Amino acid sequence: MTIDEILSPDQVAVGVRTASKAALLDDLARRAAQALGLDAASLRTALEKREGLGSTGVGDGIALPHARLESVRRPFGCLVRLRDAVDFDAIDERPVDLVFLLLLPTDAQGSQFNALACVARRMRDTEAVAAMRGARDAGALYATMRGSRTAP
Repeated sequence: MTIDEILSPDQVAVGVRTASKAALLDDLARRAAQALGLDAASLRTALEKREGLGSTGVGDGIALPHARLESVRRPFGCLVRLRDAVDFDAIDERPVDLVFLLLLPTDAQGSQFNALACVARRMRDTEAVAAMRGARDAGALYATMRGSRTAP
């Protein structure tokens, strides 16, 4: 599975303002619901349920909120860079400024099953993350997440 199969350019945003983890999850659920034609409240509930198992704030200012849903047919991603970092209960207790939402089908198989690993691998690349933080706009952020050599 590649980033291109998970994330589309119209699901990338830079300079997103949010006041808290709860507000951020609301915003992400709304964005995903609009893109997928689903109910935002259901998405939010699924994200909260997953966060209840342990924070998806993986450290170094990065969060990877994710959920499996019957209503999702293929992996869906949304990448946002926050204007100001927010507390996300991350494992290193640092605030988060880069967030990749991933929604997966409940019956993900084969390459779909590896979508989270694909995203996590890219978000662990320190050079890529630095470039994402320096990206001038959503297009440059998308290109960097994809691994394109386009300058941020």
